[in-house]
Amino acid sequence: MTGNPTTDRDVVVIGAGAAGLMCALKAGARGRGVLVLDHANKVGKKILMSGGGRCNFTNIHSTPEHFLSANPHFCKSALSRYTPWDFIALVEKHGVPFHEKKLGQLFCDRSSKDIVSLLLAECEAVGVEVRTHSPAEIEQLGPPHCLKVDSETIHCESLVIATGGYSIPRMGATGFGFDLARSLGLAIQPTRAALVPFVLEGRKLDQIEGLAGISVDTASEASGATFRENILFTHKGLSGPAMLQVSSYWQPGEPVTIDLLPDLDLVQHLRNARRQRPRTHLKNVLVEHLPRRLVQRWCELWLGDRPMAEIGDEEIANIAGHLKPWRVWPADTEGYRTAEVTLGGIDTDALSSKTMECRDHPGLFFIGEVVDVTGHLGGHNFQWAWASGHAAGQVV
Repeated sequence: MTGNPTTDRDVVVIGAGAAGLMCALKAGARGRGVLVLDHANKVGKKILMSGGGRCNFTNIHSTPEHFLSANPHFCKSALSRYTPWDFIALVEKHGVPFHEKKLGQLFCDRSSKDIVSLLLAECEAVGVEVRTHSPAEIEQLGPPHCLKVDSETIHCESLVIATGGYSIPRMGATGFGFDLARSLGLAIQPTRAALVPFVLEGRKLDQIEGLAGISVDTASEASGATFRENILFTHKGLSGPAMLQVSSYWQPGEPVTIDLLPDLDLVQHLRNARRQRPRTHLKNVLVEHLPRRLVQRWCELWLGDRPMAEIGDEEIANIAGHLKPWRVWPADTEGYRTAEVTLGGIDTDALSSKTMECRDHPGLFFIGEVVDVTGHLGGHNFQWAWASGHAAGQVV
């Protein structure tokens, strides 16, 4: 036999993650011949590592308000047509046990592997072929589109790009989708790491030395977006759900403001303590509400420590100002190395909100993280993957 083998498919999906597999199984269920290609050695790597290995696979409260985009209306169509309850029904169909952790976040009881297994089972049931170790080179856009995979030439009517963003490169993340979009002249909204810890440097890092591992409930804010969640002190800076959330809104050079006692009127509380317990030291009043190591450090840095009877109203106001809020100027974030998602991406003006098809290139679709739709922490990004994959899967 001479020459390279040639294969014809109805649909080729590049990227075997959450969005790509959802699109594939939906297209396969319509009787389409579907091939999924991924350059990595296994499918669903980000699914497998998500949620501490238990996969926060959706959020029952997920709405368009939980997403960032240059066009906040774009995500509404797909999200309305594939809801968290649709994915929950799929999870229940496969008997995967799950629980709600908090704030509507749903996690597998056992392992993230259960989500990957159910997606692959659904794909297999409708004849979808999934190949790993298969980097694809797009030779020509059609339709038909022409791809080269190793020595094989593949033609397809519909080509779906589900390659994700830059986040967590050790999982195999690349800029494949962004590079393709740029080569076609499509606009890209500026990309950066999101849902990512902050790094502090110099004196600011020295101030929190010894506090790594301490977690505190806060109301944290950046650029007008406030989240009620925990922060976590680290050896490098600040992490925890609150910091990951505000990182999507933070701009370099701006502060992050952290209310360390969001449920307490601290000024009034300290005045009451001064009246009722005048001999009690400030430190002992504060440790009733905050971790002892944190209080010790704050007293060393800013607050001092004297009996409450010796602390006047002006000093009480100053003490409160270091806790409600504490202002932090991050040097940077930890970047794509630890970011859960990539903020920005392919400008939604280039795509149909109903089908995810590229307006200027018939038969070419972009879904999932590669698109300029980024969710909050807590299962929303998976819901966008399911919804955008479903939207494309209905028409490819």
